[in-house]
Amino acid sequence: MTRLRTTGTVACAVLLAAAALAGCNRESNGAGGGKVGIDMPRTDTDFWNSYQQYLEKGIDDGTVNALPLSNSQNDIAKLVANVQAFTDQGAKAIIMAPQDTGAISSTLDELKDKKIPVVSVDTRPDAGEVYMVVRADNRAYGTKACEYLGKQLGGKGRVAELQGDLSSINGRDRSEAFASCMKEKFPGITVHELPTDWKGDVASAKLQSLLAQHKDVDGIYMQAGGAFLQPTLALLEQKKLLKPAGSDGHITIISNDGIPEELDAIRSGKIDATLSQPADLYAKYAMEYAKAALDGKKFKPGKTDHDSEIVKIKNGLEDQLPAPLVTKENVDDKKLWANQLEKK
Repeated sequence: MTRLRTTGTVACAVLLAAAALAGCNRESNGAGGGKVGIDMPRTDTDFWNSYQQYLEKGIDDGTVNALPLSNSQNDIAKLVANVQAFTDQGAKAIIMAPQDTGAISSTLDELKDKKIPVVSVDTRPDAGEVYMVVRADNRAYGTKACEYLGKQLGGKGRVAELQGDLSSINGRDRSEAFASCMKEKFPGITVHELPTDWKGDVASAKLQSLLAQHKDVDGIYMQAGGAFLQPTLALLEQKKLLKPAGSDGHITIISNDGIPEELDAIRSGKIDATLSQPADLYAKYAMEYAKAALDGKKFKPGKTDHDSEIVKIKNGLEDQLPAPLVTKENVDDKKLWANQLEKK
């Protein structure tokens, strides 16, 4: 990990009275002292359920002293209320994953005023100070998906893009990068952008309408396999369009998330690839950065010792974790978190 720079650390004088000394120790807020409030953004997808399992394991192992997890259920108002509850319960640091990245800024400002550091997981708030953002490079998701589909389709054809929520930085980053790459590198491919708000039923309905108008869809980019995989495969099977990879009429599909079900779909030839979003590393480093914040430590931009890079953003720092491309060639790699999860 990037080396820490401790700032403003003042040692307690040896001759201080016992009460004053105890007060100084309390200010350190290590993992055994400062409580951490952790909000789950949702529990209706396999990816986020996996993330929660890794969080719970880390909490059980004593990584942080966590308050009971809350779940904002993809509702910004619930997230704000949950954060307020955490502060009422004495939380000294907050881990969150705001799905509406534009609407959380006032809450972040309030936490800053209270000197409560925030670690944001998977999403980067548009405004409002954060101690650290822990996420993968979502523009790389869109670019890698574009390059994979473009090469597989030989630079021509028709692609359906099941976008996420465009009020989310993740949805915007993936969509903008995908569109930019397609325009620059594969102008012969027609892209149909289908915003879904990360909802599987919306994705299925919009894809069904598109297939009714265009029976020659050659590829699909799913920005969230945890939400879109099952409804998409069910629809294609219903339409008799779910043909194995390598066979005539196969629709090339690439996804984002890297959940076990996506890896199984790659093995069976139902989809072709996914970008593995590291649920295990999201949980691991979210808690480690929360603990570091409680310890008063600071980070600076640069390479880390866990194959990522910390970059400066306008409202803090972001640790951009790796998200490897998974295809039939490496789907059984034991390093993939989904393969580790299957063995539990």
